[in-house]
Amino acid sequence: MNRFHIFGKASEIEAVKYLKSKKYKIIEINYFFLGGEIDIIAKFKNVYIFIEVKARTTLKFGYPQEAVNKKKQANIRKGALHFFKQNRIFEYVARFDVIEILNGQINHIENAFD
Repeated sequence: MNRFHIFGKASEIEAVKYLKSKKYKIIEINYFFLGGEIDIIAKFKNVYIFIEVKARTTLKFGYPQEAVNKKKQANIRKGALHFFKQNRIFEYVARFDVIEILNGQINHIENAFD
């Protein structure tokens, strides 16, 4: 496991702690499906939330949220549909969030894309 992988996993753990502190129910962490992975699936009230975690230590490559491009968004949407089908959930409200971690500071972007 390289240092980037370790940093990414540590960031996901921080994001989960943050979400739990906000009373989100964690459904899945690292949900894998054919073609990709969703970092965190959570539920808050009656809303299923699909969360991408992006972390950086510098702005050399831009803000972490900027890495969630159109292709990544489409992949997360695909994974959300897979999750609902796999779990036989036919009525739902879904939201797509990004948790950006920059130098240890968490920025939770709700409804980051639709």
